[in-house]
Formats: sequence, C-alpha cells, structure tokens
Amino acid sequence: MKRLFDIISSGLVMLAFLPVGIVLAILLRFSGEGEIFYRQKRVGRNSKTFEVLKFATMLKDSPNLGTGTITTKNDPRVLPMGGFLRKTKLNEVPQLWNIFIGDMSVVGPRPLTKETRDYIPSEILDEIQDVQPGLTGIGSIVFRDEEEIIHQSGEDYHVFYKREVAPFKGEVELWYKRNKSFMLDMKIIFVTAWVVLFSGSRIAESTFPDLPKHPVFNP
Repeated sequence: MKRLFDIISSGLVMLAFLPVGIVLAILLRFSGEGEIFYRQKRVGRNSKTFEVLKFATMLKDSPNLGTGTITTKNDPRVLPMGGFLRKTKLNEVPQLWNIFIGDMSVVGPRPLTKETRDYIPSEILDEIQDVQPGLTGIGSIVFRDEEEIIHQSGEDYHVFYKREVAPFKGEVELWYKRNKSFMLDMKIIFVTAWVVLFSGSRIAESTFPDLPKHPVFNP
C-alpha cells in the first residue's frame, strides 16, 4: 500500500506542480549561477547511495565551502532565490521524482549525507537503516528550526550537530520505525503541511505526544 501510494501521489503532484515548476525553472536559470537543479549524494535504505534532486538554492561548490554539508542560519552560500525556496520547502519538490522511481518514499527519515549520517550512534543506525527515506517525516517536523537552533548555540556547527542533533535525530527516527503505519504517515503529511503554513505552531506536540524529548528542541 505504501509503495502504491508513493507512485500515485508523486505522479499526480508532479503533474499538478508542473506550471509552477516551469516558472521556477525560468527564474533560477536567469538568477544565481543559472543552475536549475542540484543533485547531491545521500545515503538511503540499507546504505544504498543515490542522488537526491532539489531546486538549486546554494552555490554549486557549497559542500566544499564554509560548514560543508551543514547549512547555517543566514548561510552566505544561499543564492538569491534560495532563501524563499528553502523557507517554503519548494526546493524539495523535485524529490517527487526520487519517490516515483523508488529511491525515496513520501514519508520516512530524511536521507542524510554520509558525513551527517555517520554522526548518528551506530546502535540506532543499525536499527533504522532498513527504513526507506522520505520527502518528509517526523524528523522534518521536529528539526524544522535546526539551522536557527544550531546558530543560537554559539558553538562550532559540526560539534553541536554531532553532540546534540544527530543522536536525537536517531531517536526520533527510531520512534517512527517502531510506530510506523499508513495512518501515522497520513498524520505526518498533514502536520508537515500545517507547520509549513504556520511555522510557529506546536501541533506536533499534541499530535505525537509520545515522541522522544530533548531540551534543545522541546524547550
């Protein structure tokens, strides 16, 4: 049922989004570095690597600049349209193609780069690696303010990410695996749309009351 839902929903949304996608493609072509899409290697199910597809929001060489694969608040590598696309999550829409061809699912743990994935404790990673990564997921909701929180910490981005963010991401995705169901996926899709529209909402806390807690992400 999950794979059938992925194919049908991604195909229909791609068709519906096509007019907007064409406009965004034209705007991207004539702004920034002129790139429309950005491809980056991510680690998927059972450690299989694949290229995740996004609208270009950062400099092409951004993984080799600044904080590497970790994006910061007011990151200077973000292109003119990048801030808008990232805030509205429109930069993620091309991943519907990744879903359609089977690299990803609509709902699941966000696919990470090898660098950030290796920060997750191995005992948790061993248990969650067989879950198909998703366009959205419980982690996407919990960590939607990740860049702001890392910035406010005042610490080295990689040190803070490794110590605070990565282990908690592992716990959250482990919770998803142990509770996953088609109904849970539907709730996650609804809550994702809600927090994109209402960024200050705390709806996730009432919808998923038994989620793991962390003082930094649940003040």
